[in-house]
Amino acid sequence: MGVDLRQVVAGILTLTMFVMLGNMIKRDHFDSVEEKFPGDADFDSDEHGLVTFAKSSKGAWREDSPELKPCWSKSSFDTLQHSKGYLTFSLTNGPEYHISQIADAVVVAKYLGATIVLPDIRGNKPGDERKFGEIYDVEKFVQSLDGVVKVVNDLPDNISLRDFAVVKVPNRVTEDYITESIEPVFRTKGNIRLATYFPSVNMRKTAQKSDSDYVACLAMFGTLELQAEVREVVNSMVERLRTLSRKSEGQFIAVDLRVEMLEKKSCQGSGSGGAKTCYNAQEIALFLRKMGFDTDTNIYLTQSRWDDSLDILKDIFPKTYTKESIMPEDKKTKFLESEDSEFEKVIDFYICSRSDVFVPAISGLFYANVAGKRIASGKTQILVPAEIPGSTASVTNHFSPYISKKNHLAYSCFC
Repeated sequence: MGVDLRQVVAGILTLTMFVMLGNMIKRDHFDSVEEKFPGDADFDSDEHGLVTFAKSSKGAWREDSPELKPCWSKSSFDTLQHSKGYLTFSLTNGPEYHISQIADAVVVAKYLGATIVLPDIRGNKPGDERKFGEIYDVEKFVQSLDGVVKVVNDLPDNISLRDFAVVKVPNRVTEDYITESIEPVFRTKGNIRLATYFPSVNMRKTAQKSDSDYVACLAMFGTLELQAEVREVVNSMVERLRTLSRKSEGQFIAVDLRVEMLEKKSCQGSGSGGAKTCYNAQEIALFLRKMGFDTDTNIYLTQSRWDDSLDILKDIFPKTYTKESIMPEDKKTKFLESEDSEFEKVIDFYICSRSDVFVPAISGLFYANVAGKRIASGKTQILVPAEIPGSTASVTNHFSPYISKKNHLAYSCFC
């Protein structure tokens, strides 16, 4: 029987890497709410039975937690006020931002008694603009807010956008900020346009003190659903991944790893000056092996098209895929080959929300809001990577602090 030279080389390479990294003594974690991975620097396991491993699966898989129920109820909100003006805004920068932008707009509109105009969706390039309904379910959005705030598709013909005052709004806007900085402008101008900015990545839970907290919960977790065609693409890709994962009983890992993000200055270096903000393909491969995942494990990467820097990951985990290899052929022209990254970001976000395991190789709002959706649906196996000395490590030491410490905002919204 002949010897496959590629397998021999890959085996030697893998062994060499394990020996090299096995001598590392420093262990860096994603921490810091504002600039690095949210959460505390240490990742404790839950002491109340959080970890339940699936008995019949290979590797470090665990069973899903029970799906949580919303703590909010529309009956607890104040009566819908007569509209006092209009509020417009745009969704930008991808679904992880859309969720937060929707929440801030709904909170402000509810507080002011304003009518929301259905937002458009804007990409990174000038003129790159889409209608809300091209990505999200309009009917679901309007119905979910019925009795909370009024939503219209367009402005009346007699009102011009030139009459709107632009107001900057910090993410997770508070009632005090609305009272002091937004309400006076709204009362004077009658109509406002919101521009949400993100002074920090902070998705940790706070004690709920007012109805606006529940309004934010409804907006974040109860308003956005994909429109039918986009949902169909996501479903088909998830099904394809599960079909390819028969040896692991249909389970797969989603890794948020994008080469262009890794190449940025803030993502370079070894983390010796503090906690790391990202991990490359080689580091992720070794991390997953030390977590106990078998080489037959299926991995989905948010990187859209294959890059040579990912080869080392595929050498260790041959069943590693990007969108181009699992998206239905008849959908690629619209969703992959149109040079419009908005669809690609949305597909990544929802696949990462539904995978059996999620590994955020890059810190930021994508990780934070994917974590929120996973917490709500009971998919709480989120592993924060690290450089691990030795050949093995306990999975429980690497659960996201959003899970192990239950400090994510979603835990304030679901019971």
